[in-house]
Amino acid sequence: MQLFHFSFMVGLLASVSCGIVGSYVVARRITYIAGGIAHCVLGGIGAARYMQVVHHWDRFDPLYGALIAGLLAAMIIGVVSLRAKEREDTAISAIWSVGMATGILFIWGTPGYSADLQSYLFGSILTVGRSDMMLTGLLGVIVVVCALAFYQQFVAVCFDEEFSRVRNVRTNFYYLVLLALTALTVVLLLRVVGIVLVIALLTLPSAIAGHFSRTLWQMMGLAILFCAILTASGVALSIRTDLPAGATIVVLSGAAYLVVTVGRGLARYWPRRKGVRA
Repeated sequence: MQLFHFSFMVGLLASVSCGIVGSYVVARRITYIAGGIAHCVLGGIGAARYMQVVHHWDRFDPLYGALIAGLLAAMIIGVVSLRAKEREDTAISAIWSVGMATGILFIWGTPGYSADLQSYLFGSILTVGRSDMMLTGLLGVIVVVCALAFYQQFVAVCFDEEFSRVRNVRTNFYYLVLLALTALTVVLLLRVVGIVLVIALLTLPSAIAGHFSRTLWQMMGLAILFCAILTASGVALSIRTDLPAGATIVVLSGAAYLVVTVGRGLARYWPRRKGVRA
């Protein structure tokens, strides 16, 4: 019972950040950038684990390494995106692949096999403890406060960047802040679904919410709700069926997105067909 309690609380805390930042990511259409950041954090995780085992830095948790690598990747990708847009996709691919390769090299050089690293690849929400919940809550508070404090600026960056630049809004700065918040959210979701599946949970609930929203505020609120429901349902189903929790959550999210997208498409198509027959 305590296991489900911790898992549910971590999922709920992560859902708040996921819904808010995921809405910005979907609206700004930077999912591919978020993917590059997510996979680059493996380098930080591998380096942190290497320092723990080889150099006995016992307090250097792999999550701290993920945080450093994620923020560094966000800044590099952001600067390249702003300075050399024609090479943006190349830079993201390079960061993506080099980050993963660096992580693999560090893991390979770390003596012994650590199942803990597998949890960062595929998530381990069913094994979280009180410290994980507190760290998730702390990072979540930072993400939520920043995302809401800069709401108007982020709206300008997401929807009307050129006009905002004319109005002397520092769009480049707030774009980098948005990428930093995306990196923080990716780190938050590592324990829930892992590196491999983090982009799905970051974007699918927000994409579902977008079908029922007229404003970004509505999209955020619904995304938080959908993410919390899908995470709790995935955890409960995985415990009952002994399936991997992260994969279960993402499959439920994907199924929900498919049902909503197809259902909305049919709802728009059916009146037209009915009118044609008439």
